[in-house]
Amino acid sequence: MANQIYHENQSLQFCLLHTLNSLFQQKDAFNKATLNSISEKLALDDNSNTETWTPLSLIFKPHHNVLTGNYDVNVLIAALEDRGKSVIWHDRRNGVSSIDLDAPQDVLMGIVLNVPVKRFAGIWKSRHWIALKKIDGVWYNLDSDIHAPQPFQDIQKVREFLGSTIGHGGEVLLVMNQKQ
Repeated sequence: MANQIYHENQSLQFCLLHTLNSLFQQKDAFNKATLNSISEKLALDDNSNTETWTPLSLIFKPHHNVLTGNYDVNVLIAALEDRGKSVIWHDRRNGVSSIDLDAPQDVLMGIVLNVPVKRFAGIWKSRHWIALKKIDGVWYNLDSDIHAPQPFQDIQKVREFLGSTIGHGGEVLLVMNQKQ
C-alpha cells in the first residue's frame, strides 16, 4: 500500500460528513458548515415545504438535524454534484453483478451505502452512511463505525458485502466522476 488511507471515525450522526471525506480521501473535503449550508439551501428550494414553524424547527430541519447531523440523501447528491460528480441509485432488481467494480477510478469514484441501524437494544432506529472506495487497486470499507479501513480480499467479497447490504434493507449509490 503506497499511500496512507484517509478514514474518519463516527461522531454523533455525522456519518455523511465522514463518508464524503473518506470518499474524497481528504480531511475537510467537506465540513459541517458546508453540509448545513447545502441542507438550508435545499430547504429554501423545496416548494413543498409547508410545515409550520415550532421551537423544534430550530433543531430538526427538513434535510438534517442541526445538533447531530443526520443528513439525508438530498444533501449527499447536492454535495457531490457541487463537486462535478453524479450519483446513480443502484436498482436492486438488477443484482450486484450489474455493478462494474472494475470500472476505472476516473469513471467510478466509489460507492456510498445507506444502511438501517438499530442502537440502544433496538429502541432507536436510524440509517447510516458508509463509503466503499477502490484505492491502489484494492476495495476498502471506509465505514466510520469501524476503527480503521477494512480491505476486501477481492471483488467477490465486495459483491458479497453489497448483496448482504441490499438483503438487509440497505441502498447502494454509485458515485461517478463524470456527470451522467
